[in-house]
Amino acid sequence: MADPRFYDNRGPFTLAEICKAADTTMPEGADGAARIDDLASLAGAGPTQLSFFTGGGGEAAVLFASTKGGFCFVPADTKLSAPAGCVAIRAKSVPHAFAAVAKLFYPQYGLPVWDQTTSIHPSAKIGEDAKIAPGVVLGPNVEIGANTRIGPNAVIAHGVAIGRDCEIGSNVSISHSYVGDGVTLLPGAQIGQPGFGFASSATGHTNIPQLGRVIIQDRVEIGSCTAIDRGALGDTVIGEGTKIDNLVQIGHNTRIGRHTVIVGDVGIAGSCEIGDFVMLGGQVGVADHAKIGDGARFAARSAVLGVLPGGQDYGGQPAIPVKEWLRQMAAISMLGKRKKKS
Repeated sequence: MADPRFYDNRGPFTLAEICKAADTTMPEGADGAARIDDLASLAGAGPTQLSFFTGGGGEAAVLFASTKGGFCFVPADTKLSAPAGCVAIRAKSVPHAFAAVAKLFYPQYGLPVWDQTTSIHPSAKIGEDAKIAPGVVLGPNVEIGANTRIGPNAVIAHGVAIGRDCEIGSNVSISHSYVGDGVTLLPGAQIGQPGFGFASSATGHTNIPQLGRVIIQDRVEIGSCTAIDRGALGDTVIGEGTKIDNLVQIGHNTRIGRHTVIVGDVGIAGSCEIGDFVMLGGQVGVADHAKIGDGARFAARSAVLGVLPGGQDYGGQPAIPVKEWLRQMAAISMLGKRKKKS
């Protein structure tokens, strides 16, 4: 469910109202007056909450089979049955149905709304010995910890909480986020912007509201012009002590472990899981839903797909154990030389 510190829930709504907004048929035998309080992921939903399942097998099917949610959008042609206590709402397009209902609950889901007349809102709380440079904007209910320094022209949106002893560089933008102690954000970092999520059809692309947060744990360093998107329903998490270089993109719902090192120009898609003490070389690309085990290391420009165990070095496109990759490169080189001789 969305954090009320950042999002204003306009619910509850009845099942009948939900079906009308989503342009779906009322489930047979269901109570149209049943109350739905909020939206949630399959794993986190409760009896009065609505989730979604886009179909297919694998982990998503396992989560659907075990969800505790009371209501769930499912594909119209799915053959899977909802678990006991869950009302399945069949939709022609689950992403479009969920997007419509998310906008019903959270019409102001996008960029923060600024209606204050002063750069620092009266409700903002600034800790002892914190330093606020000229041009800084602090929204309603922002919290800045003791000894933290905010550089010129940084923008901290409503509800954001920043811990003690942090360094926030100039022109940094933070929204929908909790930032721990001792965190460094270099100039131009963008934290908590909407994730890149759309429901597509022949008529175009519809935004899917991004209703999660970014959680940055203690002693993280984030480089200049790096962008970290907030979660769609859950959180994007950056683990304690992780160091992220300049010009890195981290997609929504990705979780990065402790003390991981990410070098410049890395792109990480949504819903990835990256373990502790992982090292990603320059321009590594990580595909959506990839999982990387603790201690794995990746050569520059590697392409990470699927599940890769920890404790190994990888390289190549797609990434494979580095010794195997080097053998492949040597074999390709030899083939090229043979062709020249012939």
